[in-house]
Amino acid sequence: MSSLKTLFGIGALFLRLLNNVEAFAPNNNNHGRMQHNTALFSQQQSLYYAAAGAPSVDMDQYNLSLERSTNEWSAVVSAGTAMQEEGIYLKARDKELFVDTLQFTLKREGGLGLLLTEIAGGRDDGVGITIVEEVLAGGNSDKSGIAPGDSIVALTVSSTNEDGGMDLQELRTDVATECLGYDATIEALTSLPPVASSDDEITLTVKRIRRQPKIHVRLQYPPDLEEPDVSIELFAGENLRRAMLTRGIKLNDKLAERFDSGGTGDCGSDGTCATCVVGISKGKDLLSPMGQQEGQILSKKPRWRMACKAVVGYGMAEGEMTLQVNPRQWEV
Repeated sequence: MSSLKTLFGIGALFLRLLNNVEAFAPNNNNHGRMQHNTALFSQQQSLYYAAAGAPSVDMDQYNLSLERSTNEWSAVVSAGTAMQEEGIYLKARDKELFVDTLQFTLKREGGLGLLLTEIAGGRDDGVGITIVEEVLAGGNSDKSGIAPGDSIVALTVSSTNEDGGMDLQELRTDVATECLGYDATIEALTSLPPVASSDDEITLTVKRIRRQPKIHVRLQYPPDLEEPDVSIELFAGENLRRAMLTRGIKLNDKLAERFDSGGTGDCGSDGTCATCVVGISKGKDLLSPMGQQEGQILSKKPRWRMACKAVVGYGMAEGEMTLQVNPRQWEV
């Protein structure tokens, strides 16, 4: 218990078990406690969310409560790909949520100051899900940004040793803890090199479930069509043209003359025909910036955007938009 007290800054550890093990591989899988998810260290999140770009908002507004996080955590066995090794990885049950990856660097001396809870486990191979139950006031994790509901998936410590001469060598220890039960997580923590000085730091990589930012879009059709307005809901990072087409929205203006060739038909999202343009009446700032080609083509139409080149919820922002479909017909 003394070693655990040093690590966590508490005298007792709280343990809770829930019956969430159905998402894991059978007990006879080939994954050891410390041998899976080694590709994690090359996949660290740099706060860049694919097409949505770097966040322009406080991402913590999309955090879930501890209770909701506990209910939403699950795991999946994934085959190896070019992006990640074969292994067991955390996931969210609800498709409207996503798993974010964050890093926090803390002082090691005095322990982490975290209360951990197992929400799935009890297996012989150590597989499970362990999350942060509480961030202890005054501990090293207090005000670090680590939140209840987070799951620690990796730990990194660095230290320096003399190599026998005048030079110093930096020694780095990486330990993966994704999808480990409570006991296996504690085993991983206690496997780290001992604290050598008050300056020693540890980097925690955690995964956090967040809700996906939503953009509420009101679509208006040309008056001559006498069609009612349509409201749809999009997620940050979706391509506007693709999102609208998959939701059954009539988009490409069949009567429009192509910008590039003067003929009819669309260019297949190459951004050259301009037949998928929409007029922006509200929420232009929720779209990704114009590229050079799009800016040149639409230089005389500052409120128009090519749907095929626009990403909604840019910067992971959410809000409301009003779009005019087939804006050329509004000018007739």
